[in-house]
Amino acid sequence: MTKTNLITGFLGSGKTTSILHLLANKPANEKWAVLVNEFGEVGIDGALLAGSGALLKEIPGGCMCCVNGLPMQVGLNTLLRQGKPDRLLIEPTGLGHPKQILDILTAPVYEPWIDLQATLCLLDPRLLLDEKALNNENFRDQLAAADIIVANKADRASAESQQALDSWWRRYGGARELIFSEQGNIAPALLEKPRLNTASLPSASGHAHSHAPKHGLAALNLPEQQRWRRSLNSGQGYQACGWIFDADTQFDTIGLLEWARLAPVERVKGVMRIAEGLVRINRQGQDLHIETQNVAPPDSRIELIAEAQADWNGLQSALLKLRLS
Repeated sequence: MTKTNLITGFLGSGKTTSILHLLANKPANEKWAVLVNEFGEVGIDGALLAGSGALLKEIPGGCMCCVNGLPMQVGLNTLLRQGKPDRLLIEPTGLGHPKQILDILTAPVYEPWIDLQATLCLLDPRLLLDEKALNNENFRDQLAAADIIVANKADRASAESQQALDSWWRRYGGARELIFSEQGNIAPALLEKPRLNTASLPSASGHAHSHAPKHGLAALNLPEQQRWRRSLNSGQGYQACGWIFDADTQFDTIGLLEWARLAPVERVKGVMRIAEGLVRINRQGQDLHIETQNVAPPDSRIELIAEAQADWNGLQSALLKLRLS
C-alpha cells in the first residue's frame, strides 16, 4: 500500500514550496510520487517539481475532481500501478474543494492500494484578516478537512494575524495539531500522522468547478516551431492567464521582476529563463519571493491569477517587450 497525504491550502499558501522541502528530506530508500493539480493550464508546479526526483503527474486546468473524478483517477491509477511509490503526495489547486478528493481516496476500490494518512493544510494566517478569504467556501473547507494546520509564513506574521489565528484556533482547532513554519519548511515526520476523521464537511455537489478537459493529463506544451503561446482559464470567481515560451527565449531580469511585482493581480507564479540561468517567481498579494540558480529550464512558464478580469493583452504586450532573444 502507498502511504498517501493530501496537501491543501489556498492560493499562495506555500504548498509547492513545502512539497519541494519534503522531497528534499525524504528517506533515501523510498520512492515518492506527486499528483499535482493547478487552476491554470500551463503547468507551473509541474515545472517546479520536475527536478525533484519524484514521480510526477499533472492535472492542469481546474479541479482534479471534475467530471466525476475521472482526471484524478486516471493520474492516480497511473502513479499507483506503474510507479508503485512508497509515498504519494497530492497537491490540489488552491481553489480546490477537498471533500470529493477525500471521497475518491477513501473509496473501496482504493482500499488495497492507499494508506491514507494525515491531510495537511498550509495556512497564511494573514488570510484570517481577509473577509474575502473567510467567505470563500474552498478556503473554509480546506481548513475543515485538515488533520494538521501548518501556519506557514511565520516570518511575515503580524500581531493582528497572530491574534486572528489564536482566536480561530480556539474556536475550530479541536483535537488537531497546529504547526508553525517559514518558507514551507516542515518535517517529513508530519506525514506519518494518522487521519483524525473529525472534520464534518458540507456536500460538494454544488461546488462550482472550472472545466478544461481538452488538455487531458499533460500540461500545455508548445507546438513545433512556435515560440510562445497563451492560455486562459476561469472559474469560481477567478481568472487565470498563463504563457509558455520556448527554450531559446530569455528575459531581461530586472524588467521581468518589475513586471511580476507590479501586475495588478492577486497571484503570480513562474519559472523563467534569464541571462543568468533560471528565476523562480512566486508572488501572493504584495509578497514577492524570487529564487535564482544557474541551471536553465527547458522552457519558460508564468501564470497570473486575478479575481477581476485583467487586461491580459496589455500585460502580454509588456511581457513580450522584455524578451532578449
